[in-house]
Amino acid sequence: MSKLRRQLSVNTLNTVETKSLLDIKSRTGNLYESIAIIAKRANQINIVIKEELHNKLEEFASHTDSLEEIHENKEQIEISKAYEKMPNPAILATQEFLDEKIYYRKNDDDLFR
Repeated sequence: MSKLRRQLSVNTLNTVETKSLLDIKSRTGNLYESIAIIAKRANQINIVIKEELHNKLEEFASHTDSLEEIHENKEQIEISKAYEKMPNPAILATQEFLDEKIYYRKNDDDLFR
């Protein structure tokens, strides 16, 4: 099992909960900056999940175009269902942000001076 899947199974629910905007803002001092950080992390998580899913489903891929060879594979269906049940990447990223598990840095250099 991948590191991300182990992390998912430990502490993240698959339901959306209302988060305090003040808590999100308090980490950076700027709500929009905090949301941008969460969005970037959600994108990273989404990419990892897609790569994992495609790698697992590639094992079942048939490289012939014959309709007779297309059949239902129960293992493939179970893998797909497991990934469908995983929490949304935005939920995961928000939880990581609030748990202070995301490293980010701010470039203090003013480019327009």
